[in-house]
Amino acid sequence: MAYLEDRGMTIVERNFRCPRGEIDIIARDGDELVFVEVKTRRSLALGSPLEAITPAKLGRIRMLAGIWLSRQAGFFTAVRIDGLGIVAGPQPQYFHVRNLQAD
Repeated sequence: MAYLEDRGMTIVERNFRCPRGEIDIIARDGDELVFVEVKTRRSLALGSPLEAITPAKLGRIRMLAGIWLSRQAGFFTAVRIDGLGIVAGPQPQYFHVRNLQAD
């Protein structure tokens, strides 16, 4: 995704799927491996797209990240989960939250 690449991230994989679910984007940000959940809305009328990343969804992403990591030959010293909200609108707006944590 160009937005993340423009901020220095390198896309490793898109739409990783396994029987338990999907991770939208896996990227590198310097030395960190980043699992990115992307949510899109047409407008902010129903709130921020990032509000759709619930604690349950975050837990599922953590589980899927563990599955992806277990299939890799390499070792990653730092891993995080980011949220990327996109409001399509006439002029797209991006809301990037680094290192999401459950409340």
